[in-house]
Amino acid sequence: MTSVNVGEYDVLYQFNEMQKLALSPVRMAAQIYSQLLKSPFNPVSDTPQAQTLAAGLDLFSETTQYHGKPAFGLTSTNIDMRTVAVTEEIVHRKTFCQLKHFKRDTTRKDPKLLIVAPMSGHFATLLRGTVETMMPNHDVYITDWRDAANVPVFEGRFDLDDYIDYIIDYLEILGPDTHVMAVCQPGVPVLAAVALMSEDNNPNVPLSVTLMGSPIDTRRHPTEPCKLAMNHSIEWFEHTVISHVPLGYPGAFRRVYPGFLQLSGFVSMNFGRHMEAHIKQFDHLVEGDGDSADRHRAFYAEYNAVMDLTAEYYLQTIETVFQKQALAKGEMMYRGDRLVRTDLIKKTALMTVEGELDDISGIGQTVAAHDICTGLPDSMKTHYEQKGVGHYGVFNGSKFRSTIAPRISDFILNHEPHNRVRLALVPSDETKNAPAKPAPAKPAEAKAVVGKAPEIKPAAKKTASPETSTGKQPEAKTTVTEAAPIKAAPAKAPAKKAPVKAAPAKATPTKSTPARAATAKSAPAAQKTQKKAKPATRARRQPTKKA
Repeated sequence: MTSVNVGEYDVLYQFNEMQKLALSPVRMAAQIYSQLLKSPFNPVSDTPQAQTLAAGLDLFSETTQYHGKPAFGLTSTNIDMRTVAVTEEIVHRKTFCQLKHFKRDTTRKDPKLLIVAPMSGHFATLLRGTVETMMPNHDVYITDWRDAANVPVFEGRFDLDDYIDYIIDYLEILGPDTHVMAVCQPGVPVLAAVALMSEDNNPNVPLSVTLMGSPIDTRRHPTEPCKLAMNHSIEWFEHTVISHVPLGYPGAFRRVYPGFLQLSGFVSMNFGRHMEAHIKQFDHLVEGDGDSADRHRAFYAEYNAVMDLTAEYYLQTIETVFQKQALAKGEMMYRGDRLVRTDLIKKTALMTVEGELDDISGIGQTVAAHDICTGLPDSMKTHYEQKGVGHYGVFNGSKFRSTIAPRISDFILNHEPHNRVRLALVPSDETKNAPAKPAPAKPAEAKAVVGKAPEIKPAAKKTASPETSTGKQPEAKTTVTEAAPIKAAPAKAPAKKAPVKAAPAKATPTKSTPARAATAKSAPAAQKTQKKAKPATRARRQPTKKA
């Protein structure tokens, strides 16, 4: 890569800083005039002209507002139908990132989930909705990346290899039985980190990885950002979009890819959609629709909050992920001398999620991860495509909450060791307990049959069939007899075989509390029935053997 002149390519960054300073007094004036126009003491505040002008001033103030790093602001969640307090805590700090834990005030042990936030211009708070949705069923951690403009130059550099190291370090801090969710850009470094840990037989290799809208193979349905990266050289990016942090910031003189350039790129891709959103916001302000206006304001406060990326990380990502597709081709190198082998991933289950309308990571780019993880059996791979959502909808919004997140939670639970045992036991417990609800009907039928000697033949037929076969029915009866209400069923047993086997079965229900009264009343009839039932049972076994 060629060197960059400090003063030659920083025009955009300097212009952006000058714009913020120039618009600051104008924005303050707009806010003051807007408040005057909306004041109840203003006699013209209710006129259409005043409301329209106030709405325009508010919209100008919002669109020119500088937004710093937002707070997550997640103070509670809902667990087991009750509200539980949530506390944010920093588990570990590194130069360019901190590992944040959303500690829930509960003793319930849920799967550990590390959400790896994208380092692509927005803060990790862009995944606030993702964290909020996953908290009720998971013990959530997240990578909270630091704005490069606030990291002094003397604290060192940060590139794609460092990103991989951070992920490995955090997985080792969290320990075994951790699950990982990579949203968008982190898909490649996360998969590379898991491959390296698998090759090293690291005991802290994650149990599962979920990749959401990740550019694993950008050759598949390339989107506009992919085409931009493929059609320009690394030198072009270095000369065009790399700047130096100006004076006034802790990271002054650090080479960065400015966040405002990333934001302008996102806005230009969907300029019409953003214009329509602002027009609707203007209408909401004029109409006094405070709720809709607040939702719009909250979204753009988050969307417009951007951070700078180190130049070395940005350029290495462009070259490795978008231009060479190194991981997808099996050519990605770690630290320049170690091949990343995704075929060695054998213990980490893989789930991929894509959005039908994703204009950042096109359809097929994320699911490509299944093709390169050849060491995983199909039983450890899952893919889901959500219809009708774009890139943002893959990890946020109503469809994520109602459809995508539950599937991810099920996937994680299915690959949780202690939950695997618990889930394996649930069906047998349900089979054991489910008949206990309709069980009272069966003793009633037994009483009716036992009470009428002439009707013993149908009862003998039902009990004789399982005795003469070795199918699944005897197992079901063995399971059912463990439920107390069904212990009257062995009263039929003497009708089907010699008293040698029937005697213990008859003795058992007489001890059970629910069946005691029924058995005591029907005991004389049952003894008469046993004598008459033997010929009937023998007579019916012969056809069964012939069949």
